[in-house]
Amino acid sequence: MDFNVKRLAADAGTFLSRAVQFTEEKLGQAEKTELDAHLENLLIRAENTKQWTERIMKQTEVLLQPNPNVRLEEFVYEKLEKKAPTRMNNHELLGQSMIESGGEFGPGTAYGNALIKCGETEKQIGGAERELIHSSAINFLTPFRNFLEGDFKTILKERKLLQVKRLDLDAAKTRLKKARMTDARAAAEQELRMSQSEFDRQSEITRLLLEGVSSTHAHHLRCLNDFVEAQTTYYAQCYQYMVDLQKQLGSFPSSFSNNNQSSASGGASISVPTIPVSASLPSVSSGHGSSTASGGFNELRSSNGSRKARVLYDYDAASSSELSLLADEVITVGSVPGMDSDWLMGERGNQTGKVPITYLELLN
Repeated sequence: MDFNVKRLAADAGTFLSRAVQFTEEKLGQAEKTELDAHLENLLIRAENTKQWTERIMKQTEVLLQPNPNVRLEEFVYEKLEKKAPTRMNNHELLGQSMIESGGEFGPGTAYGNALIKCGETEKQIGGAERELIHSSAINFLTPFRNFLEGDFKTILKERKLLQVKRLDLDAAKTRLKKARMTDARAAAEQELRMSQSEFDRQSEITRLLLEGVSSTHAHHLRCLNDFVEAQTTYYAQCYQYMVDLQKQLGSFPSSFSNNNQSSASGGASISVPTIPVSASLPSVSSGHGSSTASGGFNELRSSNGSRKARVLYDYDAASSSELSLLADEVITVGSVPGMDSDWLMGERGNQTGKVPITYLELLN
């Protein structure tokens, strides 16, 4: 094997000189060249950026994927540069279970239909969650990871090289102090000048890289905005999905309660006609709520549109235009032109007022 013995001996000597210098500095037996305050501050900022970037990345990954086993599996696939198998998330699994159970109980029943509607909504939320994870991985986690695995590793490399150049410089200073002969001093002075030049050059390279951390902060700020926007879209979608689901479920008691009763008793299903209701309710002032409600109900009675209804749950009136209800009592109800579709006009003796339709079971 060909190798340069002199070069190998020189490298070994240099390594030994650095080790001796480092040890003497730690023991307080040798002077240490200190970096300027600006460079020290840049080094501290870079290290803080690295630590907090790691911490934010870790917590974001936990937020997006709470299951540690799945996170580990995805990490292994990523290292192997393979695509992880597609699996349903928790919302999608719940939605699938609800849809299957709804089919088992029967889409024609209130419970079965409600389960199917809820399952479909859960699967929509699962899809929105999947899009949030995908968007966050590309626009937020990937830039953070690129900094840690790219820019910061380069900074560490140059920082270690700067440490080596500093040790060489301090070792040269020590040899110059110990030199007694003229030739030895001249050689030590030449070595010191070269070491000082290399140290200054490496300090400048390291400083430029460290100042680039400011650009990293600006880039991460844009990534943070993208992450917040992705979350805003996700939560807005989830809210809209649930509002739509709530509206669908709100009509189930009046539409399916008799079907449930017939299914429970084993008899034939009873068809319940739907009462037509207008889109909006005229404004009712607190001082004249009873007279307005009574007038509207007289219109209903004159049109022969009133029906009996059993109250399913207790209800406390929120205003003078509404009628308080007690569970299991039977009242007379009907629609009034201009009334919101979620309400009917109710009558109990001489009392009249609006009642929520979801609290009623219409009777034939």
